[in-house]
Amino acid sequence: QVQLVEAGGDLVQAGGSLRLSCASSRSISSLNVMGWYRQAPGKQRELVASITKGGTTDYADSVKGRFTISRDNAKNTVYLQMNTLKPEDTAVYYCQARLQILNYWGQGTQVTVSS
Repeated sequence: QVQLVEAGGDLVQAGGSLRLSCASSRSISSLNVMGWYRQAPGKQRELVASITKGGTTDYADSVKGRFTISRDNAKNTVYLQMNTLKPEDTAVYYCQARLQILNYWGQGTQVTVSS
């Protein structure tokens, strides 16, 4: 079992920055993959960024060059640094962790980018 708690969502103007955090109840070094997903109203949940146990990262094309995923194993926390935010980044952002074949999700944090 893995509990994930996200924080850092806020209302920000276009061009601004936010850093989301996801604290895990389990050592993240034991988790196969951790990722950030987002879901905008009326849209499907989509992968934003992911990081493997070995540190390999992957990003959606829409956020490449603007978002950075990172992990702090000592704090069991994964971060999503979001720069140059755009109104289309507005969504609920969810943290996800994969342990073996099981996926775990946080409760989500709202990011709203005003134009």
